[in-house]
Amino acid sequence: MPLPPLPPELLLPAPVLVVEDDPLIRQRLLGILAHLGYQADALLFAETLAQARHLVQESPIALALVDLGLPDGNGIDLITELRNSDPALGILVISAWSTEDVLLGALRAGATGYVLKERDDLEVSLSIRSVLRGGAPIDPFIARRIIAELQPAPSPSTETAASDEVKLSMREGQILELVAEGLANREIAEKLFLSRYTVECHIKHIYRKLAVSSRVKAVREARSRGLLL
Repeated sequence: MPLPPLPPELLLPAPVLVVEDDPLIRQRLLGILAHLGYQADALLFAETLAQARHLVQESPIALALVDLGLPDGNGIDLITELRNSDPALGILVISAWSTEDVLLGALRAGATGYVLKERDDLEVSLSIRSVLRGGAPIDPFIARRIIAELQPAPSPSTETAASDEVKLSMREGQILELVAEGLANREIAEKLFLSRYTVECHIKHIYRKLAVSSRVKAVREARSRGLLL
């Protein structure tokens, strides 16, 4: 069930800068923001760092939704610039990247929150709402990883046993099954209603977990570990 629009007493800060190079994701974010109550003339879209910087120079920004993997650089650089120019600006990262170094880099640069692109519209909408209300939303998957990092290190025997065990997320398992069926990244993206960039990121994560460098090796290794039939 979709969330109701934001209450009228909560003023919508505008304009909103949306930095995203994938047209499908841009259209998706447009729909989410429209449901929150934003009009089209309150939204500024940029596909590159250069376009985003130009828009920021043209008009003060009240809220920013930023992707990290852009054609001409890393969104973290833009986050740093936005934060330096406005310490109170709400900046939500919406990215396919879930590695710890990227997450921490974005937060250190000044991001207010971080949500993964693979989340459904409701979860993305909740993250935007949280930022609008002064919160600092962190994707649950990433939050669990941070908590795990803060927990005591396992004993050597436990660590050795854990190192032999590979765990794939539900989404990674879905994508790996489609890879095993011979589907290309674009076909997988269309089948799962994801962007091709998101699929590519998941496949890189699968490669890293399985310690392989190709699709064929990933399928073979997954089958040997019982992760695929």
